[in-house]
Amino acid sequence: MATKKSSSSGNGAVRKTATAPSARAPKAPRAASATPVPGAAADGLGLRLRHARMVQQLTLKALAAQAGCSESLLSKVEGGHATPSLATLHRLALALDTNIAALVSGPGTTSTPIQRANERPSVRFPAAKQIAGKAARPAGSITLERLVVPAPGQLLQGDIHVLEPHARSDEQISHIGEELGYVLEGELELTLGDVLYHLHAGDSFYFASTEPHSYRNPGNSTTRILWINTPPTF
Repeated sequence: MATKKSSSSGNGAVRKTATAPSARAPKAPRAASATPVPGAAADGLGLRLRHARMVQQLTLKALAAQAGCSESLLSKVEGGHATPSLATLHRLALALDTNIAALVSGPGTTSTPIQRANERPSVRFPAAKQIAGKAARPAGSITLERLVVPAPGQLLQGDIHVLEPHARSDEQISHIGEELGYVLEGELELTLGDVLYHLHAGDSFYFASTEPHSYRNPGNSTTRILWINTPPTF
């Protein structure tokens, strides 16, 4: 988002100019391009996405239109030849009346309440596109380390969001629910509506998920955030 920022308030919030997206009317999604499959996000995603689409009796064209992506990209994702960005996958999940965890992870298979650090599953999403008008800068990927193995009927979802330097989500998203986060290390820029907050390790946040939101790592080191959602979104 190419915007100028005014002076910040005491809580680290920076209110953007009128060129920022409306807090209640997120901008239309950009067309997503295909990204070669490099990470765990693609494991089984294509089959689950195709199954969910067929259950909803949607054609490739209809689902692509609802999710704001190209039919070509959707076909490649279903075929296991590309993985969508986190924001694009979120829109696909909404269109299919499901969540990202169900599409990426499949049904939970654990029967223990304990999640060992060395057994924690993770899913990696490709870097978001560069923003037009911004200086060229390599953008890192986003990885979600699962603190809770996704399973049907869960009310809470817990992940550690690992943002490589300059990694960011795409356009602002909004949905039903609530979110709570704690910055474990690094720094984070969290945008809620038209207000930008700059957080550091030890800072926390809470907001209603109906507020359009996005985030990025503005620093040169990795950022890790403990992130809790209800109901499960990612």
